[in-house]
Amino acid sequence: MRGGGGGHASTAALHWSQHLPSLRAVPRWSAFKSPGASLLLNSLSVSLSLSRAAGEPPSAAMSDRGTFDTNVVTVTRFVMEEGRRAGGTGELTTLLNSVCTAVKAISSAVRKAGLAHLYGISGSTNVTGDQVKKLDILSNDLIINMIKSSFTSCVLVSEENDKAIIIDPETRGKYIVCFDPLDGSSNIDCLVSIGTIFAIYKKATDDEPCEKDALQPGRDLVAAGYALYGSATMIVLSTGHGVNGFMLDPAIGEFILVDRDVKIKKRGKIYSLNEGYAMHFEPAVTEYLQKKKFPQDGTEPYGARYIGSMVADVHRTLMYGGIFLYPGNVKSPKGKLRLLYECNPMAFIIEQAGGMASTGFENILDIQPESIHQRAPVALGSPEDVLEYIAICQKHAKQ
Repeated sequence: MRGGGGGHASTAALHWSQHLPSLRAVPRWSAFKSPGASLLLNSLSVSLSLSRAAGEPPSAAMSDRGTFDTNVVTVTRFVMEEGRRAGGTGELTTLLNSVCTAVKAISSAVRKAGLAHLYGISGSTNVTGDQVKKLDILSNDLIINMIKSSFTSCVLVSEENDKAIIIDPETRGKYIVCFDPLDGSSNIDCLVSIGTIFAIYKKATDDEPCEKDALQPGRDLVAAGYALYGSATMIVLSTGHGVNGFMLDPAIGEFILVDRDVKIKKRGKIYSLNEGYAMHFEPAVTEYLQKKKFPQDGTEPYGARYIGSMVADVHRTLMYGGIFLYPGNVKSPKGKLRLLYECNPMAFIIEQAGGMASTGFENILDIQPESIHQRAPVALGSPEDVLEYIAICQKHAKQ
């Protein structure tokens, strides 16, 4: 077989050279001693020769067949262009750049966590009662240190820290960043997709920064986003002008714009929640689920999808439509998710994509926080699905 392969290749080359005269003009790359370089240059030459024979300009051939885009839109370029149109100072771009750098480092750590023995439990619990994994601590430290070194923030709120972090005066900026460094980290061991969530506010007063500065409703968000560490690493970002997705290209180490102006479907076909708590659900939630599973109007029942990592579940909801639910229940009336660094940024993203986010009675972004680790029930996703859920909640509230 190996001997025959060379013969077939020679015959194919002869066939093409007879029918495409331009191929005979391809120069010999004898000056290149490296076999890899020679192979690459010859393949590029063949591509260009084929395009000339087909009447295409060389640039068209490269864009159609090649993997190199000479005008890529990186997340930095995108935010800079948006900031320039808005007359910004560039400070937000610098802050987002530092977040992206931290995300790249976390992505690398996640990929080799098993080899680096980062799956284990550190032996402590965070302020919300979750067991802290080694990778949680690493991710938290990466984000804090990168943001501190960007000279753009004054207050940081992390899921892993009991109190807000006040930045030293000599390195302060005007932004407040609330974040969950590694959402879904309880799933790390079984290689389920996990992520990072962040929300950025601007300091509203000129006095000394304090924890109270972070207690702003989601309506005041300047930017929000999440990073998903899945089959690829992706950042989904909004600065208040729509939602855009950027995928990490490991070859150049940059986040490249791949999904521009993402819009969620008006109605989906998927519901997502942990039905293991069904015995504790409020009657409104139970009724809504019954309607999705056993529709009385002749429509197809909804499919159920639940990963247990908010970033992964919300990202799927954004891409495919439907509804993501983490409602309150008898045991936890306010649910489990935290308002400042889980509910608010995700609600902001979903609304910017044309969706809705509600507690069932109040828009998530309208809630005035009272503490930095405050919880809130949440239903977010396609607008028609969320409106149906709200109607059922309000009906039960009147009974």
